[in-house]
Amino acid sequence: MDKPQNDKFTLSITESPSELENLEKMSVGELVSSINKQDSRVHLAVGEALPQIEKLIELILNRMCRGGRIFYLGAGTSGRLGVLDASELPPTFGVPDTLVIGLIAGGDEALRKAIEAAEDDMEQAWLELLERSINILDTVIGIAASGSTPYVVGGLQRARENGILTGCITCNPGTRVAEVAEYPIEVVVGPEVVSGSTRLKAGTAQKMVLNMITTTIMIKMGKVKGNRMVNMQLTNEKLVARGTRMLMEELGLDEEPARNLLLIHGSVKNALEAQKKQKI
Repeated sequence: MDKPQNDKFTLSITESPSELENLEKMSVGELVSSINKQDSRVHLAVGEALPQIEKLIELILNRMCRGGRIFYLGAGTSGRLGVLDASELPPTFGVPDTLVIGLIAGGDEALRKAIEAAEDDMEQAWLELLERSINILDTVIGIAASGSTPYVVGGLQRARENGILTGCITCNPGTRVAEVAEYPIEVVVGPEVVSGSTRLKAGTAQKMVLNMITTTIMIKMGKVKGNRMVNMQLTNEKLVARGTRMLMEELGLDEEPARNLLLIHGSVKNALEAQKKQKI
C-alpha cells in the first residue's frame, strides 16, 4: 500500500492535475465524451474494492440486527452524499430516519451552502455523535474523497477509541482517514476531469458504495421481497399505484381490492402478511 499522505505538500491523486488540457477550448460534444470516458473508470475502481465493502457490510449487519445504527460523517460533497443516502432509506424501505443518520460538517445549512471552514474542527463530529447517544452497537462511516478531512478523521478516531465499529470511503490510497478507520474502503478513481473537483468521479464512486452498503443491509434485514420494495412508505399516488400493482401480481387481485387492501394495512408487506394469516 502507498505511504499515508500526511505531508500537506504531497499532492493526492484526487488533487492531481486532470489528464485533459484546455477544457474551455473543447466543444460540448468533446466535453461530454471526455467526462463519459472518465466516468467509465468508476465501476472498475469500485469493483476492486468489493472485498472491503463486503467485509464492512457483514460487520454492520451483525450490529444492526441487534439494534445498531449507522452514522455517516462527511464534509462538502462527501457529507451531502451521506445525508442523501440516509434520507432516501425511510421512504424506500419503511425504516425510521434514526436508523441511518448522515452528519455533515456545518450542519443542515451546509447541504445547500458551502461552509468550508467547518470541516477543520477535529472535535465537532464526536460531539455530534455523543448528542445522539452513540454506542457500541453503532457504526461510524467516514466519507472523505481526500482522506484527510479533520471533521471526519477526528470523529472516526474518537469512535474507534470508544470501541465503536468504524469504516470509511475514500478515493486516495494510504490516507489518514483510512489509517484511523478500522475497515477502510479505498476506491481510487484517478484525477478528475476538472482538477480537484471531487463532485465528479470521486462523488460517483462514493454514491455507488453507499448504495451497495445500505441496499444490501436493507435486503438482508427483510425490507425487500423478491426484488420489490414491499416496505416502502405510501407517500404519494405513484407509490400507492406501485404497491397496488405488487399486490395484484402477488395475490391475483383486481386493482380496486388490491388498492383497498394496501391502504388498510399501510404497506405491501403488511398486506401480504395479513392475507397469509387469513389463509392459515
